[in-house]
Amino acid sequence: MTGAVVVGSGPNGLAAATVLARAGVEVTVFEADHVLGGGARSGPSLVPGLVQDHCSAVHPMAAASSYIASWQLDERGVQWARAPYDAAHPFDDGDAALLSQSIEETADRLGADGRAWRTMFAAPSDRFADLTTDIFQPMMRMPRHPLLLARFGAVAALPPTWTARALRTERARALFTGVAAHAINRIDVPLVGGIGAGIITAGHAVGWPVVAGGTGVLTDAVIAGLRELGVRFETGVRVRSLRDLPHHEVAMLDVHPHEAARLLGERMPRAARSAYLRFRPGPAAFKVDFAVHGAIPWRNPEVGRAGTVHLGGTAREIADVETEIAKGRMPERPFVLVGQQFVADPTRAAGDIVPVYAYAHVPAGYTGDATAAIIAQIERFAPGFRERIVATGVVTVTEMAQRNPNFVGGDILTGAKTPLQFLCGPRLSPFPYDTGVPGSYLCSAATPPGPGIHGMSGVNAARRALRWARSQ
Repeated sequence: MTGAVVVGSGPNGLAAATVLARAGVEVTVFEADHVLGGGARSGPSLVPGLVQDHCSAVHPMAAASSYIASWQLDERGVQWARAPYDAAHPFDDGDAALLSQSIEETADRLGADGRAWRTMFAAPSDRFADLTTDIFQPMMRMPRHPLLLARFGAVAALPPTWTARALRTERARALFTGVAAHAINRIDVPLVGGIGAGIITAGHAVGWPVVAGGTGVLTDAVIAGLRELGVRFETGVRVRSLRDLPHHEVAMLDVHPHEAARLLGERMPRAARSAYLRFRPGPAAFKVDFAVHGAIPWRNPEVGRAGTVHLGGTAREIADVETEIAKGRMPERPFVLVGQQFVADPTRAAGDIVPVYAYAHVPAGYTGDATAAIIAQIERFAPGFRERIVATGVVTVTEMAQRNPNFVGGDILTGAKTPLQFLCGPRLSPFPYDTGVPGSYLCSAATPPGPGIHGMSGVNAARRALRWARSQ
């Protein structure tokens, strides 16, 4: 094979380009936006000197990714930064559950549920490098570590609401449920717990780090490395059909399945095309960036030492509101995720003004304004927050979808995390990257192992492409 094109420059598109370029293939990446990186870049500053992430912000799975490690990013000036606590979950009475990288520290704080927490997460986190050889691959294959995967699956495969009911304290129930809510979907169904179990386990293994200086620093380093490998980039190019691109043997599509079906058109087998077009988007994210004077005045000061804060109240409350948004109804008190990346990386602040990142889970295609609801949820646990806001930057659901075509209806996870879609991607196949068109492969976060800047969907798809090309 001599030539390949990559459509989309998100983390998986860049990962696919990496695998192909390292194999000696000439690669050109086409990006519709004028900025490379997809959701893995830094956003505009609300106040001069502030560093705020565009979308992807906290990276436990990336820190555990062998692909990311292969770039030796520390030699390229990229550093991980970690807060004292990975995550915090405050309660109305001023108490808070705290998630530390140390499983012992976390378990000790959970009291009566400490032993259960160790049972669920100690073995998988101790052997997380082995576990990733299975969970970073399609699930419809023979695992390399079946017993370890089965132990992890005992938590990951169950509906999170079931796991929560098995815990005795509200601290543990809410802490687990808040992380499970990262799936941005109802959490009373099987397999959706895989996202929460995965990032808890990764956190106990490598933490929930941010990139010092902003996520864009990592993306820029990878792009610079790809240019050194001879990869070419074309920005501001909206690809209408693969037939419009230069001659190529392989096409890697870091796009939504709906877009892949459009690009490939009638070349796709009817069954594959139908499956791609049936692929369902999930609920949406409504994002607000804040510039805040000092810091958020949390009722519990320990919450201010966490990189990520989950605002949802009790485990039952979280499960209920996630079901509501999945049904298309906007709750009065949505689940809100707050990013305090400046706690790990103080260089992101501008004097005593700090950047805060927050998004609410809202129904797919939501056309309302959730800004007031987000502020109210923060005020619920941090009275006086509103008075500290210096500036805000709102990204509505509509704007989220317009800025990134992979985020259909504002779905930042590129597909609803229903059991079948989470496990298999857009269609049931042991080769989820195959589009049915020889030489064309889907490599976006719609395919296993799913969302994150770990790049493994791109890696897996590109390796599949190389095997096909070498067989020709």
